[in-house]
Amino acid sequence: MISKAELLEAIAGKNRGLLATETEKVAILSAIAQFEDLNPTPKPLEATDLLEGNWRLLYTTSKGLLNLDQFPLAQLRSIYQCVRTSDAKIYNIAEFSALPYLEGLVSVCATFEAVSERRVNVNFERYIVGLQRLIGYQSANDFITQIEAGKKFLGLDFSIQNRNQQGWLDITYLDEDLRIGRGNEGSVFVLSKN
Repeated sequence: MISKAELLEAIAGKNRGLLATETEKVAILSAIAQFEDLNPTPKPLEATDLLEGNWRLLYTTSKGLLNLDQFPLAQLRSIYQCVRTSDAKIYNIAEFSALPYLEGLVSVCATFEAVSERRVNVNFERYIVGLQRLIGYQSANDFITQIEAGKKFLGLDFSIQNRNQQGWLDITYLDEDLRIGRGNEGSVFVLSKN
């Protein structure tokens, strides 16, 4: 069996998956599958104290997230998934750096509903894109507080009306500082709690 340290070492230096070769991707997916068998939390949706919080993306196979690094003159920095269990909400936040004073962010706000002990259905509701300075972005927590207060942001800020903007996520591993999930498009996500 693989240890947590070995899994983290396997994904280290891969820039969330962007720098992984095809051979490395196969090995990493194998390591993730082995590690999921060690899940200490078989009912992760009941472990709200573990699930709650801000999670930073360490590795993914999601083409949608990895393609965020294709913006011209911008470099993808941190990607967070902030889970608020009491409100059944998820805030995905991707931070970018560019030219000085032109740091940006892309955020998608969603609600989730448990449909089993480890699966949630996700309904995407709001999309926000803009420059961090114009939005007044300081941190993920501050940003979420502003969203919840009903603030409308400069830049692109709109509700997602299309009911096809839904998905599901299985939480396949959860402990106090590491979470692994598998999404409806076959993507794998490895996240660490901030």
